[in-house]
Amino acid sequence: MAETTGPEPEERSARREVYRWGFVTAIGVTLGYIAVLLANARHFYTDDTESQYSGLWVFFGRAFRNGDFPLLRPEQWMSGNYTNEEAGLFNPPQLLIDLIAPSVPNLAVYATIVKVIFAIIAGLGVYRVCLAYNSRPQWAAVAGVAFPFTGFFLFFDEASWFTAMTGTAWMIHAWASSVRYARGKSGPISVFVFLYLAISVQYVFPAVEAAIMLVAVAVGELVWRGRVSWMPLARLVAAAACAGAAGLITFLPSMLSAQVSWRGNSQINNDQFLTVPWSESLNASLPSTLPAFNSWWGYVQPLPMVYIAWFLIPALAFVDWHAARAQWKQFTSLALFAIIMLMWTAGPGTIGPLRWPARVLPMLALGLLVLVCVLLGRFGTVRGWRNRSIAAGVLILALWVRTFSADPHDVLWHVLSAVVVGLLGATVVWLARTRGISAAVALTIVAMFPIAYFQVLGVQPTPMSWNLPANREEAKAAFPKFQGGTTLQLGDRGLVQPADKSLEGAYGSLVWGNYAKDLEQNYVNGYTPNGYFYFGEMLCMIWDGGVCPDSYRRMFTPEPTTGRTLADLMLIDRIVLQKAMFPDAGNQPAPDGWHFVDAPGHQKYIWVLERDNGLISTVDGRIGDARNVDATSISETDATSKVRVSSESGGRIVFARLGWPGYRVTLNGKSIPFTTVAKSFVAVDIPAGTSNAELELTWRPPGWKIGIGSAALGLAGLGVLEWLYLRTRRRGDDGGEDTDLPELVDPDPKRELVDSIS
Repeated sequence: MAETTGPEPEERSARREVYRWGFVTAIGVTLGYIAVLLANARHFYTDDTESQYSGLWVFFGRAFRNGDFPLLRPEQWMSGNYTNEEAGLFNPPQLLIDLIAPSVPNLAVYATIVKVIFAIIAGLGVYRVCLAYNSRPQWAAVAGVAFPFTGFFLFFDEASWFTAMTGTAWMIHAWASSVRYARGKSGPISVFVFLYLAISVQYVFPAVEAAIMLVAVAVGELVWRGRVSWMPLARLVAAAACAGAAGLITFLPSMLSAQVSWRGNSQINNDQFLTVPWSESLNASLPSTLPAFNSWWGYVQPLPMVYIAWFLIPALAFVDWHAARAQWKQFTSLALFAIIMLMWTAGPGTIGPLRWPARVLPMLALGLLVLVCVLLGRFGTVRGWRNRSIAAGVLILALWVRTFSADPHDVLWHVLSAVVVGLLGATVVWLARTRGISAAVALTIVAMFPIAYFQVLGVQPTPMSWNLPANREEAKAAFPKFQGGTTLQLGDRGLVQPADKSLEGAYGSLVWGNYAKDLEQNYVNGYTPNGYFYFGEMLCMIWDGGVCPDSYRRMFTPEPTTGRTLADLMLIDRIVLQKAMFPDAGNQPAPDGWHFVDAPGHQKYIWVLERDNGLISTVDGRIGDARNVDATSISETDATSKVRVSSESGGRIVFARLGWPGYRVTLNGKSIPFTTVAKSFVAVDIPAGTSNAELELTWRPPGWKIGIGSAALGLAGLGVLEWLYLRTRRRGDDGGEDTDLPELVDPDPKRELVDSIS
């Protein structure tokens, strides 16, 4: 029997090098985060993170600890259907984040810790993708550290759009695993897991980007193989299909509810908002770049959205393009992915639920970073360094011209930026010639930290921050002590003056977005990108919970078919009026059945209306109106209303529930139809002659049975694929599909960059 030996010394050394530079990647991302925090301690607690996601974390965490899994909260109205929100209901890491959140007093600290973890995950994912395409670990680490500090990702996805950040992190790992699985180097489980995690964050962009990535990988593998070899790609497609089937339940409810939501428009439009001209999105290496395209801040942007990495463009001068051309087939998928994303950034502005093409700038950054760092890792050279340095200088000059053209007002800053990039590049080349690739790479990485610091520092105060209080205990102590019930706030965030954005100011009395969830208050108002269209029109309520000045009148105007006010149909117990919107409301008579109450310490910002006879939301379930029907609530949950009904001549019950798709109604166990009042409130017509019958109104996410069945099929398919993979491993081959593949590595993979000096 032959003696079993461990890995060869050279193989062990290569593994240690991979782990060592992977560790460098993680440390580099962490140091970069510290640099950003030194410039702005709240950078990662900005905009949607403070107004949307952190509130969801606290809300779901408290619910989980109480043994509840809230898919629907009817009393939250517009934002209460969480199968439509970016809640990550079926994403295990997100559920863990939720579970921990209520125990952390300072949400800014918690968000920063969570995000640095996901930034490291994303950086290591980029590192893995580079290694999958056979880059040297040193340059793979450069790409891994650089990606979290690319412009759009740093200032939007990491600072604000948390689900975009997490979905991207998982998608990048899915890319690396897909390449390895297609080449027979690993099994299907990692492909499935990372794709499922990217899908189940409940944000559509990572799912679509993952699909594009898979197409690019499949095309690239076919081109690289040089012949038709379908079985490895068929396995990859099957693994992706299994992940998609498992993740279908994430988006199926929102797809089936789109007809009543703001996202019901499936058209393709080009409105030029956040569409990025190609000349801007390629202006990637000057840290001072302020691109020109339409956004919330006009035409010239105050943030370096299109910045990728200081070395990216100048480094092209130090690639041995003759050697790279001989291996061009290996880079097909990288180039294809980058080209598709470049085209997408320029429009259309809206493709169904996909709007604002600038959101894919991180994908362009990803494709270009991996492509350039793989080229540097395999074909980087300083042979003929003088001529190459001149070429790099020309590239920097071109970058400066493009940056100056977009933002001519900051010409001196752009000149300084170009000089700094030139000096850094010259020093890196000198280190490569005299100290070796590791020293050159070290400076390349270290230079990213002050750049990130000055970029963030240069846009303070950030135009994106709401400045919501981060300390939950302090915020709860400062807020009015309302006694139970459901509260509706009528106000507009735009009326809050900058000086009032503090606990001592308006934030001690008013809520915006999901801030009420931070405070553990039961407010109708919340943050929703997928609101109920007709209800929003009726109450003129928008995505952040704000309303128009006419909302007060609308709340107390009888609905024509019932004669009841919206406040009654919604079972509202308390209405908070923003004084900036309704300055004289408290000096006028209160609506019938209501009275104004004092709010000690909050009189500057709010009027408070309460019902004369106390809370009504807890009296008779969610029965908002009953005409010609005797109706008594039997039991009530978020998803189910059971009511005892009798009606001699026939009548109608209106429930304090929005008519989201997914409801069904039974009367004594037999299904009956339901309708809506004002296209918003669920209503049930009771047949004449009904006596002491049990009416049950039940909501389930639309398509939930299909979703569960699809998930089961996906898991079963994964089991089959893993069995096939293990079977071929035991046979010592890859099913006969990967023999005679073209050489993937360089003839001398351990050569140092300095060895190519002439």
